[in-house]
Amino acid sequence: MKYRCDIIIKVPLRTCVETFLNSENMKHWQRGLQSMEHVSGTPGEFGAKMKLHYELGKRQMVLLETITHKRIPHEWHAIYSTEGMDNIQENYFEATPENHTQWISINEFLPLSFMTRLMILLMPKTFKKQSLQYMKDFKTFVENGTSVAHA
Repeated sequence: MKYRCDIIIKVPLRTCVETFLNSENMKHWQRGLQSMEHVSGTPGEFGAKMKLHYELGKRQMVLLETITHKRIPHEWHAIYSTEGMDNIQENYFEATPENHTQWISINEFLPLSFMTRLMILLMPKTFKKQSLQYMKDFKTFVENGTSVAHA
């Protein structure tokens, strides 16, 4: 399953991308993020790996983030792997004429088991809704400083 989300963030490109790339900010816009753990590579650089621990309701989830492409300030791509599924995410950032930032995120979910294949088939809108929520929370954090860390 593949889809595209985009949002306009009312801050300049450099500010937006610097905030996005600072892993310390992730807790402020990724609901449920409990902790991060550097695994390998130079943090934030191509090939770096980081474990992300989430608590979503009563469910615990661990994602392994691998940075697969980086051309700052315009592109940042990664693969997020978890049990039964990979998410290939391509992020594109462009300055608008108003000196704002357009963030385009292209996500492709690859099921690696029968259960995740079934989940994607039965609940495709849930995945896009979650992606849009993270993007909206990022926008709110960058524009207003509002954190979801305790939401």
